[in-house]
Amino acid sequence: MTISSEARPPFPPFTRETAMQKVRMAEDGWNNRDPEKVALAYTVESQWRNRNEFTKGRVEILEFLKRKWAKEHEYRLVKELWAFEGNRIAVRFAYEWHDDAGKWWRSYGNENWEFDENGLMQKRYASINDLAIQASERLFHWPQGRRPDGHKGLSELGL
Repeated sequence: MTISSEARPPFPPFTRETAMQKVRMAEDGWNNRDPEKVALAYTVESQWRNRNEFTKGRVEILEFLKRKWAKEHEYRLVKELWAFEGNRIAVRFAYEWHDDAGKWWRSYGNENWEFDENGLMQKRYASINDLAIQASERLFHWPQGRRPDGHKGLSELGL
């Protein structure tokens, strides 16, 4: 394997340990909400389907992430490994956020990921559903940024 300057270890083929590491790295990146940094985890020509939006390439990914986090305030995400094989990983996730009107949402979904030999994601397919919640129903209360290691995951929270 040739490692480019854009390499993102761990590299496929994934083991359970490296797949879990990749999932946590993705969660951490998205929780930090830095579109420029997050976009670098994807290949230059990465293909996405996010809900009903089809995105191709880092430039479109960057614009997508800027729009997303301008709309989804106080965003907090938890991802969980569902399955893996070779260069593919499947995850389930939930995230909480509020809109401009202060209404809280919990978004649930599944993602299928495919990586190139340098550990960059070349395909991402996301299916997501939104559930309106009351502020009192929120489960993700850590300070903005990385989820603390001791915070419960999706299975422990019954999500």
